[in-house]
Amino acid sequence: MKKLFLFLSISMLFTLAVNSQVIMKSAPQGYDMVNADILHGKIDTITYSSKTVGCNRRALIYTPPGFSKNKKYPVLYLLHGIGGDEKEWYVQGKPQVILDNLYAQKKVEPMIVVLPNGRAMKDDRAVGNIYDSLKVAAFATFEKDLISDLIPYIEKSYPVFADREHRAIAGLSMGGGQTLNFGLGNMDRFAWIGGFSSAPNTKEPEKLLPNPNDAAKNLSLLWISCGDKDNLINFSKRTHDYLEKNNVPHIYQVIAGGYHDFNVWKDNLYHFSQLLFKSVDYALFSGVNSEGQRAESNVRSAQYPKILTDGRAVFRIKAPEAIKIQVDLGRKYDMIRQADGFWEVTTDSLSEGIHYYSLIIDGVTVADPSSETFYGMGRMASGIEVPFAGDDYYQIKEVSHGDIRFKRYYSNLTHSWRNFYMYTPPGYSQNTKEKYPVLYLLHGGGEDQRGWANQGKTDLILDNLIAEGKAKPMVIVMLDGNLALSGFSEGFLKLFESELKQTVIPFVEKNYRVKTDSQSRALAGLSMGGMQTLYAGVRNTDLFGYLGVFSSGWIHPMQDDIANKEYDFMKENATQINKNLKCFWISMGGKEDIAWENCQRMLGKFDDIKIKYTYSEYPGGHTWPVWRNNLYNFSQVLFK
Repeated sequence: MKKLFLFLSISMLFTLAVNSQVIMKSAPQGYDMVNADILHGKIDTITYSSKTVGCNRRALIYTPPGFSKNKKYPVLYLLHGIGGDEKEWYVQGKPQVILDNLYAQKKVEPMIVVLPNGRAMKDDRAVGNIYDSLKVAAFATFEKDLISDLIPYIEKSYPVFADREHRAIAGLSMGGGQTLNFGLGNMDRFAWIGGFSSAPNTKEPEKLLPNPNDAAKNLSLLWISCGDKDNLINFSKRTHDYLEKNNVPHIYQVIAGGYHDFNVWKDNLYHFSQLLFKSVDYALFSGVNSEGQRAESNVRSAQYPKILTDGRAVFRIKAPEAIKIQVDLGRKYDMIRQADGFWEVTTDSLSEGIHYYSLIIDGVTVADPSSETFYGMGRMASGIEVPFAGDDYYQIKEVSHGDIRFKRYYSNLTHSWRNFYMYTPPGYSQNTKEKYPVLYLLHGGGEDQRGWANQGKTDLILDNLIAEGKAKPMVIVMLDGNLALSGFSEGFLKLFESELKQTVIPFVEKNYRVKTDSQSRALAGLSMGGMQTLYAGVRNTDLFGYLGVFSSGWIHPMQDDIANKEYDFMKENATQINKNLKCFWISMGGKEDIAWENCQRMLGKFDDIKIKYTYSEYPGGHTWPVWRNNLYNFSQVLFK
């Protein structure tokens, strides 16, 4: 699998380099219980003068068992959440107990831990409306208080090292956001950073780390963690995704079944503290594989299917009365009945992107109630989205977003109500005097106009490209290419051509602000939609300046008559076709694409009759990851 998820569950996967991995067991029972038979550290309250706030402030400080003023120690600054104060970790997280037990087992380096109040204001109590804007702003002010007042006080009053290599910062929730904001913003002061369930105060990754190489070069440890049932997990994941994209070594821990609570944060501290201020010896760690990440295509709150780090998927369903259940992903997997009435199976490694699948329960094919459904294979089917390292171009980002619109229209050709989906770019509704070029985009057989809007992620691809200045703002009309006749007959192709020319284009140009010259129109489609593009597009280059054919070609020998007529037309009109088309884009999913041989035969004919075209391949076969990539690349050449 291409995506190198650094992903953990209760059994956790650690990595400090992009390609080195080691497994570590979850915190053992009793790790947070007081042990009377060992040495204990000491918790004290300290008071320091804060010039930032203009008053004396309090913090707690933990000194380890056997603390000596004649020895120097590294320091961990451990931050609380929005509803807490300097006592929150002490009361609920028990860091003194967790660390005492780890010291007794010789699993951590002796360190001093400072538990400050991260609400840097004169009345820093966690009372009243803790979400008051002044109180929230005080969490940002704490950065200056920490660096200018608290750290200097600690380094003057305690025997600690004063260099970045011996200084760590970690925190939970609001404190996790502070940790990432302050730590990554001050890598000259911190070499060890741990954000636990970081809250919405976490800066966007691009602002957190505008120069990713700095983190790769300067940080000894960057840890990001969250529970998979935590509503704030997206803030951790977006940071992880950015770090992964930019090859920044880090640990990304997702605890299966973990909520926004101290069960997660204590476990975080247990593991994080063991890695501080020393080299990681991977030989010390052993355990079992990660439980994986819930698929993004799951319905709300559904934990299965899950994607494992190696690309395998785990399916699970409760059906205590069933006799036999299979998962049909093209290949059928027999599910195994568990004692609690659940059935479960783990697949082989799946390729990137979306996979249609069904459950077969006692011979009846049904959709998985835990998954979103998509119109594919000529019916509604479940879908599972498998991420990969190169999927950033269709991820949701903090850019301006366009709209996906649904529009009904009446076709005088088919004498029926039909509909299409339309993408309008950012600013379409505001820039009321501006007209846009338009791409008419077609789906494949067994799918409909929903394909590009849902499975194709058209809006996200274009939003990101437009934000980067790589694509022109454009309108995209996603048509229903299904008509009454067979999708492989010449009559079907002629009917679609007429529907496009006589109904759809006039309707769009009458009701939407689009340009109406040929160089501002494009037509593209995948598979069956590629055939429609070949037929309607090539015969109407006076209407379209750009054509895109994805994973398609005339089917041999079934469509030889259609193909031969097409080649005769192209030969007679080659000069005009080449003149009219600014780009004739042909793309395939490699040799594993079911249309590959037909396409190569067609391109040979194009060469013979001197038709100019641009050809590209993206490995992946006849699948949506290929077509998303085709749209990503094709849209960048349009209307320029």
